[in-house]
Amino acid sequence: MSTQAPGEISRLLIAWNEGDREAFRNLIPIVYPELLRIARRHLARRSPDHSLESAALVNEAYLKLVRAREVRCLNREHFFAVCGQMIRYILVDHARHHRYAKRGGDAVQVSLDLDQALLGIRTRGVEILALEEALTSLSSIDARKVRVVEMRFFGGLSVEETSKVLGISAETVKRDWRFAKAWLVSRLRQS
Repeated sequence: MSTQAPGEISRLLIAWNEGDREAFRNLIPIVYPELLRIARRHLARRSPDHSLESAALVNEAYLKLVRAREVRCLNREHFFAVCGQMIRYILVDHARHHRYAKRGGDAVQVSLDLDQALLGIRTRGVEILALEEALTSLSSIDARKVRVVEMRFFGGLSVEETSKVLGISAETVKRDWRFAKAWLVSRLRQS
């Protein structure tokens, strides 16, 4: 994750939380490149003629942020965690809207390299609805592990940044991440 102007990002977030709309307008050019990188990573395995573009994904996340007045981002890490969650929901909504999950082919796919570090194997692109179903199932076991996946996978946060947002140790984040990766890979291979 980019460390460009972390203090400036936090300052602008505090001002935005206090009602300064200009602060949010000033924040977007600073965080846009990182959000675009995250969006590109998620859309990297889509078919070439797929209609969802990374810029459109970031713009949708931006609009959700503007409309969600109750969102209060405490700092840079928290902001990217919230954006990661929004990106997850946007991808899922887009996939549901186009009803690609059961038909395959042009389904919204995300690069799921969760198991590469764990098992030394690369997983093919995974349809976002299959991943969403697996995450929903995991949330019934342990919601915090799903938050770790949202922050690390969808939001691009590091272990340390995730630890800071969740208020848990980096070791706990690493354990949750390992468990979630293994659980998701197992669940997705069953589908």
